[in-house]
Amino acid sequence: MVQKTESNKTTSDNLKATRRVLIVDDHELLRDGMMELLENEPQVTVCGEASCEREAMNLVRELQPHLLIVDVALTEGNGINLIKRVRAHDVTISSIVCSMYDEGLYAERCLRAGAMGYVHKQAPACTLLDAMREVLAGNVYLSPRMTKRLINAKHLIGQPERSEIDRLTDRELEVFTLIGNGLMNAQIADQLHLSPRTVETYRERLKTKLVLTTSAELNRRAVQWVLEGE
Repeated sequence: MVQKTESNKTTSDNLKATRRVLIVDDHELLRDGMMELLENEPQVTVCGEASCEREAMNLVRELQPHLLIVDVALTEGNGINLIKRVRAHDVTISSIVCSMYDEGLYAERCLRAGAMGYVHKQAPACTLLDAMREVLAGNVYLSPRMTKRLINAKHLIGQPERSEIDRLTDRELEVFTLIGNGLMNAQIADQLHLSPRTVETYRERLKTKLVLTTSAELNRRAVQWVLEGE
């Protein structure tokens, strides 16, 4: 757990205007890059950083940030569940998801969990700043493409049937992603704090929902999906 001390402000008005941001990402290099990006952003200070769900919740309780910038994949736990827990703790704390995962598949899930924005990690740095300003102003931030998709889906006019992967639960999608990243059952069980038998049960559910017959087919489908999302 790493905590940064907020820089001193010259006036009480500046102190009141400062918005505290907590960065939650499992890559130290990316956390450092985000902190550097936000250093020159007026009225914003990075109050802390974490790499996993447990550390993040401890810092949320201790620091009471105004905004979380969080990845979906963490060293322990996951960003979607973290957002749900933060909302249960304090509904006034906003969240932006910044992830390599496909916005088309994850953005809506993150919004349902309580996030206010979604930014792909391959987007220009200014995109994250724009998203942060919008969310801190009380607005939702999505890419124009995703915004159009959600509007069209709401009207349900001429929209295609949801894909099999869209219909996976958050936990099933998490297991599917880890399979695609090459993890074995025991490794998935350790990372998600599940038993190997439970992971095998999820694999069977995935094969059923994705209309696959063998474990090899499931592995190939998961790897292909992960590669397409990179």
